[in-house]
Amino acid sequence: MKRFILVIIVIVLFSCNSTQLIETWKNPEVTTYEPSKVLVVGLTSNLEARRNFENQLKSELQLRGIEAISSLEIFKPEKMTENDLKTLENNLIDSGFDTILFSKIIGVEDKIVYKKNYDGYDETYSKFREDYLKYQDVYYNPDYYNEYTVYHAETALYCICPTKDRSLLWKGYIDIVEPESAERTITNYVNLVILALEQEQLINPELLINDPIDDELIN
Repeated sequence: MKRFILVIIVIVLFSCNSTQLIETWKNPEVTTYEPSKVLVVGLTSNLEARRNFENQLKSELQLRGIEAISSLEIFKPEKMTENDLKTLENNLIDSGFDTILFSKIIGVEDKIVYKKNYDGYDETYSKFREDYLKYQDVYYNPDYYNEYTVYHAETALYCICPTKDRSLLWKGYIDIVEPESAERTITNYVNLVILALEQEQLINPELLINDPIDDELIN
């Protein structure tokens, strides 16, 4: 039921959006989770996009009472060995981190969508020339089809608690369709991840700050 509610909310908020939550997985052994200190990692070679993404996600987590740090504040964006990563994890634990939120692009796909008049694949033509005339413009006239790119992304929430097994808590698969604005895409992606984590009870909702005017009226 909870998954159904999440899907409905995502459809309503992002149906006109190029950023879509495709699938999620949650560790069945975890019902709720309250991270206290999170390392935010956005793996990309575009340093500016990484900084913007990590900072936006960091800010959203902080609004929910979670201490969050961008990976760029901890280590340089360079290739690391397995031993380097083990050392990093141990250093994070020693510094009080209990969670890592890791995002990355896992694939890119080019797609073609034909216009409605050329989507009758189940039609049967009795003559070759009818069939050929129907579809030749699909290949020779770009006005009859649309080409676009889909970026397949993934965000995972990992527990690195010192007293528990270091394990995967949640994973979300997100498609980004033909992004036109990097800034808008990052914002939409961050909002989608935060919404999903809230619905799965893996982070608390945004903290409500009392309006000072309301406080004066109450007093």
